[in-house]
Amino acid sequence: MAKQEPIELEGVVTDVLPDQNFRVRLQNDHVVLAYAAGKMSKFRIRVLAGDRVTLQMSPYDMSRGRIVYRHKAGDAGPPPSSRRRRR
Repeated sequence: MAKQEPIELEGVVTDVLPDQNFRVRLQNDHVVLAYAAGKMSKFRIRVLAGDRVTLQMSPYDMSRGRIVYRHKAGDAGPPPSSRRRRR
């Protein structure tokens, strides 16, 4: 039997839980438990409550998902003067 592809959905993070777990409200108003993907941890991408995210879900368990992308909000970056400078 062939492995099925993950389902990609978008949602908004409602709660930040310990160990990089999050409660995400999907566009269809379902609430799922999601965790940050390994690449997000590796590159230290922070996910906060209110962020819009893309997550992958297995067709076998629709109550859990993996956050694979945090969408950027317009111009919500730090100002250039507050960045750490290299010597």
